[in-house]
Amino acid sequence: MTTLDIMIPFYGDVALLREAVGSVLEQDDPRWRLTVVDDTDDPAVPEYFAGLDDDRIRYRHNPTNLGITGNFNRCLELVEHKLCTLMGCDDRMLPNYVGSVLAVWADHPDAGLIQPGVRIIGSDGRPRKTLVDEAKRRVYAPKVEGRLELSGEDLAVSLLRGDWLYFPSLVWRTELLAGLRFQDDLRVIQDLALLVDLVVAGATLVVDETLAFEYRRHEASESSASAFDGSRFTEAGTFFTETADRMAAHGWPRAARVARRHLSSRLFALTMLPQALRQRAGVGQLTRHVFGSGRA
Repeated sequence: MTTLDIMIPFYGDVALLREAVGSVLEQDDPRWRLTVVDDTDDPAVPEYFAGLDDDRIRYRHNPTNLGITGNFNRCLELVEHKLCTLMGCDDRMLPNYVGSVLAVWADHPDAGLIQPGVRIIGSDGRPRKTLVDEAKRRVYAPKVEGRLELSGEDLAVSLLRGDWLYFPSLVWRTELLAGLRFQDDLRVIQDLALLVDLVVAGATLVVDETLAFEYRRHEASESSASAFDGSRFTEAGTFFTETADRMAAHGWPRAARVARRHLSSRLFALTMLPQALRQRAGVGQLTRHVFGSGRA
């Protein structure tokens, strides 16, 4: 029997963590095992897990703080089953999530990644629309009727043009992650960097339109905060420059061109400029990212 390893790296709000764990407990399909890796010192967290009577749930506490990237890597080390997901500690699975992704896996056993259908929710847990998510859906994501399989340079071009995946909702074939790690020098673009590593290694993505996951969009997230001060785009510029060279060396010229232009990242920076001007923070970095050369 295939079991899905659900990994939650925790570093945030205990109430939202309870929602996330509750959504796992409400799964229609019992073929899952949940591991929560706690990177906080909040006593309410171990107390909560001590009260859960389910042998499919593991709670681990880091004796020293690892930080966001380190905690994600610790989760990778603890995966034991053939399939895994790195769920956000504030996101929610719909009751059909495990059953839906395992059904996709049954039909596509060679898939490296599975992207189920996702609904965006806000801090209050209610559905919401944002400019970023509408752009993902309408501009960057491919059209899917039922299921779609992507791989190779086509997948690299698609993701580098605009990362339309929802990382916490993805299911991964564990063996592909062997030896891969989230990069310590990246704060907000770790997910795309890891995805590019997998695509270069030959991973196939299967997109399934069945709605099965709720992704929580916070304005005060790490990525949003760094967007306003401009540091996100300094990081992004370096990443895309290095990735363009890597794609060219790999023999994927279309992917190299898209990475060098990184138009979606530039457009996002442009939308941040008015707020940065009001806050007088990060204006220079944002401006350089928007109007600089493809070698930013």
